[in-house]
Amino acid sequence: MYRKEIKVLDCTIRDGGLINNYQFTDDFVKAVYRTICDSGVDIIEFGKKLAESDEYTHEKYGLWNFCDDDDIKRIIDSYECESPPLVAAMFDVGRVDVTKLRPREQSPVDMIRTACYVPDIDKGIDLAKRSKDLGYMTTINIMAVSAAIESDLIEALEQVNAAKEVDFLYLVDSFGAFYSEQITYYLNLYRKYAPNKEIGFHGHNNQQLGFSNTQQAIIDGVNLLDATINGIGRGAGNCNLELLLNFLKNPKFDVKPVYKVIQEVFVPLRKQIEWGFNDIYGISGSLNQHPRDAMKLRSNKKKKNNAYDFFLESTRLDDVDIA
Repeated sequence: MYRKEIKVLDCTIRDGGLINNYQFTDDFVKAVYRTICDSGVDIIEFGKKLAESDEYTHEKYGLWNFCDDDDIKRIIDSYECESPPLVAAMFDVGRVDVTKLRPREQSPVDMIRTACYVPDIDKGIDLAKRSKDLGYMTTINIMAVSAAIESDLIEALEQVNAAKEVDFLYLVDSFGAFYSEQITYYLNLYRKYAPNKEIGFHGHNNQQLGFSNTQQAIIDGVNLLDATINGIGRGAGNCNLELLLNFLKNPKFDVKPVYKVIQEVFVPLRKQIEWGFNDIYGISGSLNQHPRDAMKLRSNKKKKNNAYDFFLESTRLDDVDIA
């Protein structure tokens, strides 16, 4: 589907880093950056901007959990890009020191994406405002809306709508639980209660619907779309960048570099870390549950394929923990 207004944001490093505590080599990150440059993708998200502490250290949690400007600049400077993508980084509410964020003109970062749950929307908007005051493009990514009370979500949407400092509002299918009709329903809800905001979509592939739900978002008029190379991401992963670029049929995109890096870098990486659909993640998605328990099971070599046992245990849960 060709629509020139559509922008694609690659979050390979940020979402992929959730698998291995962001322990990516410089060579890997440089290969991703070259691919995004050569494929014509509009925005690349390098990772998160956590506040370093005794608990959260660069050594333990990886460079791309912190996205220091000097590290980003080192990657960008490693490759001469004719049309460089915009650069994004993510704030997690409660785990960021915004006082260390430099003014936009002093940083290689163009966009700050703030991720928060509905109960923390005030804190999320405050971070977006602080980012905007420093000159950054801003997004609010409301997490786990599939598990949110709708009246609370509506109130959060109204608050975001009133915040002029927020440029984009994301519908996020955190648990990979949505079907296409729910994508349409929630997008209509977002537009009704946050009509002033441009909407983005971020899908997960727990039920093998990351790509098809992204297609539905496009059909419903969303123009900012997230994807990752080879679908890499937490648990079952995300919408595949290569599939999305093929679908968009926009001549500004070139999918060949994506397939090249998959062949040369991502196929070998699969021997070290796991991502993508399996029945364990399918169960967590169909039950609208956070994938952490599924990920824990998949790390158990003896029980990683015990889908029946996992289903029985999951359906015994009284509550869904979305923290």
